[in-house]
Amino acid sequence: MEPLFHFLGSYWWLLLVFGGAIGSGFSALGSWTSKQQKLRHKRKLELIDAKARARALAGSTDPEAVEQADAAGRAKRVQRLMDTHDEVSRRWLEYELDAAKLIAFPTMSDGRDPHTGAFLRAKKVADALRPSSAQERIDAEAYAEYRDAVHDFEVAFDVAEQEARRVRASGFTEAERQRLDRAQHMLNVAVDQSATAAERQTAYRRVREELDGLIVISNAADEELRRRIAGHLER
Repeated sequence: MEPLFHFLGSYWWLLLVFGGAIGSGFSALGSWTSKQQKLRHKRKLELIDAKARARALAGSTDPEAVEQADAAGRAKRVQRLMDTHDEVSRRWLEYELDAAKLIAFPTMSDGRDPHTGAFLRAKKVADALRPSSAQERIDAEAYAEYRDAVHDFEVAFDVAEQEARRVRASGFTEAERQRLDRAQHMLNVAVDQSATAAERQTAYRRVREELDGLIVISNAADEELRRRIAGHLER
């Protein structure tokens, strides 16, 4: 202690120079510490208040009402999943029912394509896990399985569609691509309202001939095409 007092006695003037800075530093540190303590105290009070309100709500709520609210929430979540499921299926049917799209993007009808094959497998899983309705009671595990299946189904379709639009008919030979072009042209004639009945029927047969062995036109797409031709003929 004596050396310290001796030092202060010899260099007392340093306190006049740096005393304000030192005091300001301690003051700032004290202010910061005080703010941190107040913040922690405020958060603690908020947590205590939240817990108290939760306990009060749980104690005053009718258990049956709580169960009904939970059921309604589950139904809304399941309905959103089912809506997504339906939307992806609708997008896929646009290819299945539209011969023009199948000709433009042939891999969308080819289950041998790895991307299309993955999509079809994901569709099968999602269809199998789909509840009969949004109100059907399903447990958390079943809900999670269906949710994941719908997500995989949607992603797999997006990938397959993007790949189909990227490659288009590049996987076919030059001669096969020419057949696809002729089929597309004949398809336009088959649904052309200005063409005669004979021209439309001939064009329809040519479409089937050009696509034979190249693209499998589903029965649904064929029926839709013939319905469109028949509708034009009737008008």
